[in-house]
Formats: sequence, C-alpha cells, structure tokens
Amino acid sequence: MPETPVRVLVAKPGLDGHDRGAKIVARTLRDAGFEVVFTGIRQRVEDIVAIALQEDVALVGLSILSGAHVALTARTVEALRAAGAADVTVVVGGTIPAADVPRLRAAGAAAVFPSGTPLDDLVAEVRALTGAAAAP
Repeated sequence: MPETPVRVLVAKPGLDGHDRGAKIVARTLRDAGFEVVFTGIRQRVEDIVAIALQEDVALVGLSILSGAHVALTARTVEALRAAGAADVTVVVGGTIPAADVPRLRAAGAAAVFPSGTPLDDLVAEVRALTGAAAAP
C-alpha cells in the first residue's frame, strides 16, 4: 500500500499580494510528493490556522514579502499553540534579511528560506522537518 503523502500548507499572510514565489514553492513541494494546500493571497493568521487544523497539515509554510515576517510568523506560531496545534511545524520564506533569521527562529520558525534559496534545499529541509520520504 502506498505511503500517504505528508500534507503541507503554503500560506500568504497579511496584505502582500505577490504570490508567484509561493506558487512555485507549492508546485515544487507537490512535485516532490507532498500534498499541498495553498491558501491564496491576503490571508488572516486566524484563517491560516483554521485551514491548517481543518486540513490536518504537518507543516505551515508562510510566504511573506511585505516586511512583516517577524510579527506574522510569531502570531502564526502563537495561534497554532493556542489552538492546540503546537506540533505543526512553521517555516517562513520570502524577502528576509539575514539579520532577521535569528528573530524568526526565536519566534518559532523551524526553518527560514530567504529569496533565492535553491528549491532542492527547501524540499530537503521540509522532508527533514516532516519525516517525509522522497517521492518514488
């Protein structure tokens, strides 16, 4: 019997309307064997958490280009914990200065993927964080 794919959520919190990178990441993860749920743009943190719970995802990937990455990541991690979903891993990617990576880690991000991160590296890290096997 085939293994059930790991479910991940790719989300665009806040008012950022640019979704090309998030769509590329979603497609790359799908092609790597993950089951991907994509929220679309301009999502509220509360809605992202509700979708994560409803879809029973193992990982939430936040795509943020607006500059609000630290606050939005912290709010998402806190909201997941408050909803009893502290076991859901949160990662963040987008336009992220290197100086903000430690702040994102402190806010609860398990991994940070600044613009330009090779997609193979992203897939490998998401596999490692979720325990997902490589696609056949």
